[in-house]
Amino acid sequence: MADRLEFVRNNWPSLGVEIELQLVDAQTLGLRNAIGDILPEVPSALAERVKPEIMQCYLEINTEICQTAADVSRDLSEKLSVVEQIVERHGLRLFWAATHPFSHWHEQQISPDDRYHGLVDLLQETARRLVTFGLHVHVGVDSGDKAIMICDRMLRHLPTLLALSANSPFWSGRNTGLHSQRSKVMDDLPTAGLPPVMRNWSEYVWLLNHLIDTGFIRSLREVWWDIRPHHNFGTVEVRVCDMPPDLPTVVGLAALIQCIVRDLSRQIDEGTYLPDGHPFMNRQNKWRACRYGMAAELVDPFTAEARPARRIVADLVDTLIRRGVPEELGCLREIEMVLDMAEQPTGSERQVAIFEQTGDLHEVVRQMLDRRPFEPRPTS
Repeated sequence: MADRLEFVRNNWPSLGVEIELQLVDAQTLGLRNAIGDILPEVPSALAERVKPEIMQCYLEINTEICQTAADVSRDLSEKLSVVEQIVERHGLRLFWAATHPFSHWHEQQISPDDRYHGLVDLLQETARRLVTFGLHVHVGVDSGDKAIMICDRMLRHLPTLLALSANSPFWSGRNTGLHSQRSKVMDDLPTAGLPPVMRNWSEYVWLLNHLIDTGFIRSLREVWWDIRPHHNFGTVEVRVCDMPPDLPTVVGLAALIQCIVRDLSRQIDEGTYLPDGHPFMNRQNKWRACRYGMAAELVDPFTAEARPARRIVADLVDTLIRRGVPEELGCLREIEMVLDMAEQPTGSERQVAIFEQTGDLHEVVRQMLDRRPFEPRPTS
């Protein structure tokens, strides 16, 4: 039983970022079950920040608690520098994508951990198919009730974030026709996808206790919503994003999420009324983002008007800048970078373009590994 959950207060919208990267063989370019070779060589100072995941082809890196998006960039750059040297010694590369183009999920091995094996025993094929890789962004908030309200108000933005990050068009050697196959695999889990609308922290705690008491889940760690409160960290955790193709895109998304959460938090403090859009609008938009990525037309949940995702991103960034949020959080450069991200091809668009040119999924992996990271235009 979860009992009473105490939400740890954060007085600043701090950032914590988790990235899930693929371990691919440098020669074959396929996934390799190699995390057991990597972890023993990770320096002890990073042992709590470089982790395994459910499958042995994963490598997860977590930041320290950061104050700004620039801190996230420095933190991850330093950790990646260490990890990349280790994986290269083992004939591996780190592949930044949310699914692998041609390796099959059923060939991946479960990590030797009782929790992971317990999940597979409980969830069977739905857990074995979880060869997907995501970006999770935590933003600090100051109360449990506010965390619930922010999760509710963030629902309308989640499809936009998914569209920006879309980077999983291929699955087990097939072009799925989707830009985010990862999101559909995740949606198969019984406690994943868009969360239910909850009114306050008490209702959230009641729901978790109910799920545990009835045996539906065994711990809070088995709730995989696209966004959720995290009481131990005192954060709202946004989990909807695909793993982007490079670090600058991760940093831009982290800055955007931090700004949206901060803006919503301030609106709540000011007593701003936000009318409810119909929940199915959010579900419809998530599907559109999954199917079309940044080429999607997303429906405004309040006006019912369909608008291009790239226009929605531009308007959102402009609104945040006018309200002074990026300046307050010290991430004006990073939030302006999001405008460049929206104009350029997403990871999924790049992958599909390479395949259309070459007809070779191995070449998709090779060129994505060798491509230059996204670089924003220099600021004046």
